[in-house]
Amino acid sequence: MSFTALLVLLLPEVLVTAGALLVLALDLGSLRRESLQTRFNTLAWISTAACAAAAFCVVVFGRPIRLESSMLVVDNLGLLMKLAVLALTFLTIWMTAGSSFTRHVGEYFGILLLATVGMMFLVSTEHLLMIFVSLELLSLSLYILTAFDKGDIRSTEAALKYFLFGGLAAAFTLFGLSLVYGLSGHLSLQGVAAHLGQGSTSPLLVVALVMVFVGFGFKVAAAPFHLWAPDTYQGAPLPTAAFVASGSKVASFYILAKLVMLGFSGVAGNGGYGAFAAGWIPLVAAVAALSVILGNLAALAQSSVRRLLAYSAVAQAGYILVGLAGNNSAGMASVLFYSVTYGFTTVGAFGVVGWVQARTGRDDIEAFAGLSRRAPVISFCMMIFLLSLAGIPPLAGFFGKFYLFTAALEGSHGDLGLVWLVILAVAMSAVSLYYYLKILKQIYVADAASTEEVRPVPPALPWIIGVTAVTVILFGCLPGLLLDRLLPAVRAAGL
Repeated sequence: MSFTALLVLLLPEVLVTAGALLVLALDLGSLRRESLQTRFNTLAWISTAACAAAAFCVVVFGRPIRLESSMLVVDNLGLLMKLAVLALTFLTIWMTAGSSFTRHVGEYFGILLLATVGMMFLVSTEHLLMIFVSLELLSLSLYILTAFDKGDIRSTEAALKYFLFGGLAAAFTLFGLSLVYGLSGHLSLQGVAAHLGQGSTSPLLVVALVMVFVGFGFKVAAAPFHLWAPDTYQGAPLPTAAFVASGSKVASFYILAKLVMLGFSGVAGNGGYGAFAAGWIPLVAAVAALSVILGNLAALAQSSVRRLLAYSAVAQAGYILVGLAGNNSAGMASVLFYSVTYGFTTVGAFGVVGWVQARTGRDDIEAFAGLSRRAPVISFCMMIFLLSLAGIPPLAGFFGKFYLFTAALEGSHGDLGLVWLVILAVAMSAVSLYYYLKILKQIYVADAASTEEVRPVPPALPWIIGVTAVTVILFGCLPGLLLDRLLPAVRAAGL
């Protein structure tokens, strides 16, 4: 393939990268003497234009293609994931507009766009080395974005913990992928699948599976690899926390599902009750069970809404892994449907937290007291987000969980061996309703503090909250809008 043809295929990534370089150049040049708000707003528009141009190229010029090495694999499923990642980046950009947590505005937007490039490459490859490089580009960008609020010591502490845990997880991932390459002699997922499917599950392969899953378990904040999440969600700047909880989760779950269902398809095993067989399915089932238990029980004890959302994210990762354990096309489609809708939901929830924190300077549950009397529309949107996370119909979270659990019950062989996992997930989902209702009780029942200090709110924040709330309702009432596109794309990708 010629360089020009390759450049056309990579045009979305090139445009986002150009946007990152442009915001850096402008902020260090002509915008340096402008006010902080002018710099934030101007660079937000430029970053938005870069993402919009990339999305336009994905829609207009995107076409399925596969390089022989599998370093670049563009299919309809990958194109859909690119659009989802760009949409979540767009929301994060405008959540940042109007902020004042840093004076290094160009650097912040530049690194945010580079993280988006990492996610776009991550969903466009089936090559082990490219997966690792893309994952590290994303991870290194997120570590830096977490530390941008120099006025809050919690931001530095969160970034340090995130980096230390992330470095260890990257080592596990790299060693695991090295073992996979040593056992198969291939770097493409199709080559790995063809070789590993010929023999039994050796002890060395089990070690490789465990090490790879440790690394990816860190990225998706699944227990027991979630210890970085509470501090990061609470200490990072609000847009960074929303980005970590949304865009990076979508890309990470996508490549994890593709890795195990395509690359490790011959060593799936069985996690069903009474039918255990070594492979990645019992590993996924065990981590899913631990995540839904630990995430929901730990969330019960939280007073900070940010930390509560962090432990909720651990539980949500468990629900997604339940669907992945089904190891079928419906399971893959449900994993992606829930990841995308959860991404929009959590961005909206963080938007409401940011709105409350901007007005009160606090993020604890009591700060939401009487919110329905002060901001009825914002309160209604928060109710939509929380009930969707709890899985209440007719919102997107309900149908997402329904599809995940159905896929797990069907299983790869059409049996009900994973019924134990689904029962556990449903029970813990009922538990989660309690801590979501604690927040809603403060919003709709408790009285507001009489000494509340009212501060200005970033102007774009209410719009972001409204857009995400409408999206959650729309995908809940009409899930086929997304699922009917995902399922054929999953099957066409051979998953």
